[in-house]
Amino acid sequence: MIELQLVGVRVELPTNQPIVLLKEREGERYLPIWIGPVEATAIALGMQGIETQRPMTHDLMRDLLQGLSVAVDRIVITELRDGTFYAEIQMHSNGDSVAVSSRPSDALALAVRMGLEIFANEDVLEEASIAVKDEDEPDAEQEVEKFRAFLEEVSPEDFK
Repeated sequence: MIELQLVGVRVELPTNQPIVLLKEREGERYLPIWIGPVEATAIALGMQGIETQRPMTHDLMRDLLQGLSVAVDRIVITELRDGTFYAEIQMHSNGDSVAVSSRPSDALALAVRMGLEIFANEDVLEEASIAVKDEDEPDAEQEVEKFRAFLEEVSPEDFK
């Protein structure tokens, strides 16, 4: 397994499709994962530490896990099959380990809320990552600013 860091969420142009961008902690590979706009919003809100008036789904999931004394260990992007990424939320409680299948976007939204480590299996990175030399490395703050601009232009009606 390779540890990743969440660089940010951005919108690919001209399709306006949100992408979550992950980077190897000790390397130059980036892993882009196309996600939906609602999931992109959930991840971005979590990254910014914004608390909504009522708990969103991932806030509720975090609160349930903590309330039940379940320790979430990590998020792992486990495979890429037929163009779809798969992930697991790995946790333990009362000495038992459990891995729950998840969409990567949901696992990442939980990860940013709980400060979890994010990993990917090597074969996923071999198949889907993009190598970027340090001098070409995108500025994480610029990526976040692009997504903030997207959020300013979007309305709840766009998600129906």
